[in-house]
Amino acid sequence: MKVTEYFEKANGQTLISFEVLPPMKGGSMQAIFDTLDPLMEFKPPFIDVTYHREEFVYKKRPSGYYEKTSIRKRPGTVGICAAIMHRYGVDAVPHLICGGFTTEDTENALIDLNFLNIKNVLAIRGDARKFEGQFVPEDGGHHYALDLIRQIADMNKGKYLDDNIENGEKTDFCIGIAGYPEKHYESPNLDLDLHYTKAKVDAGANYIVTQMFFDNKYYFDFVKRCREAGIEIPIVPGLKPLTKLHQITSIPRLFHVDLPTELVSELLKASSPEARTQVGIEWCIAQSRELKASGAPCMHYYTMGDTDTIRKIVKAVY
Repeated sequence: MKVTEYFEKANGQTLISFEVLPPMKGGSMQAIFDTLDPLMEFKPPFIDVTYHREEFVYKKRPSGYYEKTSIRKRPGTVGICAAIMHRYGVDAVPHLICGGFTTEDTENALIDLNFLNIKNVLAIRGDARKFEGQFVPEDGGHHYALDLIRQIADMNKGKYLDDNIENGEKTDFCIGIAGYPEKHYESPNLDLDLHYTKAKVDAGANYIVTQMFFDNKYYFDFVKRCREAGIEIPIVPGLKPLTKLHQITSIPRLFHVDLPTELVSELLKASSPEARTQVGIEWCIAQSRELKASGAPCMHYYTMGDTDTIRKIVKAVY
């Protein structure tokens, strides 16, 4: 079933969803199952599976020179999504990215997903490779998420890359996109960021999942600005607990978000790792309760493999 159909059936109740990382290359699905098994008591209607583009590493050769080599540290999401759906009977939402894929690669992935009856995708540009200052698309690939969304929307109309295909099967993908309550770090201002979000919605996006945030006012302001701009699709808040001291510098650096002064102060005052974890849990519980009370369609928790923490939060909220 489509993500948006779950929202409609919920009749105003706030749903729960989780996001998981693929195991490292060479790992097994058991890592995913170990993350999700304890969370299935909350009956999430769908599970997101992230994807990360290839990276470049430099390998030293016998000659003493270094060779630039492309590697993928994590496997693709198609098989993982199929395994999740088979084991739990819930819908899986693979993340589709621009980086590392040609338009033909993307089309083939969408065909495979359609064959597996996977009807939901989250379409994002993805990050630049490590050690590259800006995003570089694959030759023959998309530079922007907007173009990726248009390709998916075209397939939903039966339009494929090969112009010789007549009466191609119309896919029926529900398209999610990312939203940035504090704006995307590459956008010069909030207004232009909202302009690009509206363009994605006009191109065929069906719902929005936000980047993590730690102050709910950013989410409420984002929703308000979206509605004023004519964006009426569901907007799902993305949440992650802050539980480790190093995260007060790493999270802002990696995800370009602000951390409230009160949260940082409480983490700095905590006398032990366990106390810091409890600070993060209680903060996320408070966020979740306020968002749930406001009528958010769904709480989307970024698990990052930390099942125990996420479980404590959801149990307290639901």
